[in-house]
Amino acid sequence: MEVVPNMLVLITYDINTGTAFGQKRLRSVAKACEDYGHRVQNSVFECELDMSLFLKVKDRLVRLIDQNEDSIRFYQLGDFRKVDHFGVKPSIDFLDSLLV
Repeated sequence: MEVVPNMLVLITYDINTGTAFGQKRLRSVAKACEDYGHRVQNSVFECELDMSLFLKVKDRLVRLIDQNEDSIRFYQLGDFRKVDHFGVKPSIDFLDSLLV
């Protein structure tokens, strides 16, 4: 049986927070992203996902937003693992052991 490798997925979003409903959507989207990845900037998450989980996450997040007010982007970076980072908030190496 062939093992399908995980891919690195970058999720970015912009939620209109001009109303209480928008603020609630922002919290919901952020919480959902925290379930699957690591926050690297305020509205940017890095996630290590297989294709099945990616489709599940994508469906969940698209259902949370208001497509007339908000936007969300999914960058599938495949097995590409090189990330250059400068400044605060150190990067997470998904190939290294993670303690939860």
